[in-house]
Amino acid sequence: MLNSMLIRGGRVIDPANGIDKIADILVENGRVAAIGENLSAENVQVIDASGKVVAPGFIDMHCHLRDPGQEYKEDLISGTKAAARGGFTGVCCMPNTHPVNDNAAVTRYILEKAQWQGSGVHVYPVGAISKGLEGKEMAEIGRMKQAGIIAISDDGKPVANSNLLRLAMEYADYFNVFVMSHSEDKNLVADGVMNEGFISTKLGLPGITRAAEEVMIARDILVAEAVGKRIHLCHVSTKGGVQLVREAKKRGVRVTAETAPHYIGATDEWVIGYDSNCRVNPPLREEEDRQACIAGLVDGTLDAIATDHAPHHQDEKKVEFHIAASGISGFETAFCISNTKLVKDGHLTLSQLIDKMSATPARLLGVEGGNLAVSSAADIVVLDPDREITVNAEKFVSRGHNTPFHGKTYFGAVCMTIVGGRVIDQE
Repeated sequence: MLNSMLIRGGRVIDPANGIDKIADILVENGRVAAIGENLSAENVQVIDASGKVVAPGFIDMHCHLRDPGQEYKEDLISGTKAAARGGFTGVCCMPNTHPVNDNAAVTRYILEKAQWQGSGVHVYPVGAISKGLEGKEMAEIGRMKQAGIIAISDDGKPVANSNLLRLAMEYADYFNVFVMSHSEDKNLVADGVMNEGFISTKLGLPGITRAAEEVMIARDILVAEAVGKRIHLCHVSTKGGVQLVREAKKRGVRVTAETAPHYIGATDEWVIGYDSNCRVNPPLREEEDRQACIAGLVDGTLDAIATDHAPHHQDEKKVEFHIAASGISGFETAFCISNTKLVKDGHLTLSQLIDKMSATPARLLGVEGGNLAVSSAADIVVLDPDREITVNAEKFVSRGHNTPFHGKTYFGAVCMTIVGGRVIDQE
């Protein structure tokens, strides 16, 4: 049988279906055929998962694969391999490529290259809101939808024109996609390079006020509320931003939001020493912001954890802090950081974490995956959440080794990633 296997004796955690038990999973022809005890089958690959956790594969709502145009940083081949190493079976790649994914031709290129040369990880392209990410003229949303985009965003740049954002929400709703907003007021950012506060003053680096993010989160929410359309907020990093989302949800606004592992795993104090690997946009915030992001995940204000995987060439990071490129290579550390800071520190159960990284992203995106129900696609990750690991950026599969977590110790190893019943990565 094609792409068939028997995964034996693991702790099966499937939040979407309320499953958390020791069981076997039988996969036939790339789909889940049965879950139960002491299953048997002939002529299938047998995987011993005893002592491990077997869960739906992670789905990343927000990453940068740099392809086309910046393949020296990452491409669809290395990027999807890195995603698989991190336990991701599906990823949404942002449109700030060269050329920008603002037309059907670029969308088709991404999908075709991922299909024929990628690791097997599902790639879900996000199309641009505006042509060239210039915030002036709307991109060809309908044609990109026909070609295969799953959402629209000008991520990397904010949509400063509120009317353009309103129109984008209405068009997106018509074409059954949704807006993913990069909430940032560039005028308030000015020449800032890190969070504005005591640490920026101490280091003599120009700071970025939290208001730069929060003003635009408020604007995005109010526009969505006015037109009654859906919006998703990318990489929420501040206490005030979390509260704005919390209040909007209570009013019934159709808003969802994500945060990233580095906002729950690091603060602006990490910038001490001028480590350019700590430069990211939005910047690493203060401890109260980190705690607020955790609280937002706990109470459901923040729906998902997304990596914002942003690989760079070492020549763009091994420079003075204020001229370094912004971004962290996040696929291969997402689970261990999240597991340590959320589960091991007692904020979420492992099932709740898996929901934030798998079931909920699948539901928000409207894609297959995120569950292990019988007949569902066998997109699976095998985890060892108790194993202690030390991050070694030099061993990253990603071309981007830019991470502030290098040399630090966490709990949680990704042992195997399976897509459609086929093992695409294992340690």
